[in-house]
Amino acid sequence: MPAYHSALNDVPDARQIGNMSILPIRTKIRGPAPLADPEQGDIVDETIDLFRANSLFRNFEIKGPADRLLIILILFISDCLAKIGSARTVPTQIEASKMLNTLSVESFAIPGDAGFPLNAHYAAPESRADAEYLRTYLTQVRQELAARLVERLYADGTGKPSKWWMAFQKRRFMNRSLGS
Repeated sequence: MPAYHSALNDVPDARQIGNMSILPIRTKIRGPAPLADPEQGDIVDETIDLFRANSLFRNFEIKGPADRLLIILILFISDCLAKIGSARTVPTQIEASKMLNTLSVESFAIPGDAGFPLNAHYAAPESRADAEYLRTYLTQVRQELAARLVERLYADGTGKPSKWWMAFQKRRFMNRSLGS
């Protein structure tokens, strides 16, 4: 059974840096990302929806530039769940939100950097300006993803993260991790 791919691979006129799409997102967080139509889903919604199914796969055939962004975001969700799972006590929704927001703005490697785990599949940005734009775009997307993930994890109202999500904290999509 093949992995699920991004439906946004065919978005016309999507800017690309390296070989990764810069897709619009619905957000209130300041940053360079283009704003998406509030009525339609964006890459963040798609990543959260596809995370659990795709995290079961060790192989993923990249079919377009949006798939590359999807891979980075799925790996970030894995790191978020591992961060919540490694806390001494079960964090409340507010504590989890703070933890994941801190994680999302921490320094991280982008394609082309020496510490980026998937450099074989990603092209490096062509210029320093493109690299900085990509870093700020990914920071904004990570912040939005962290905020929406916390809402999804704590949606049941018990004050604890969903066990159906936390069961995936040790799973590694493509046996990789963005974290060190």
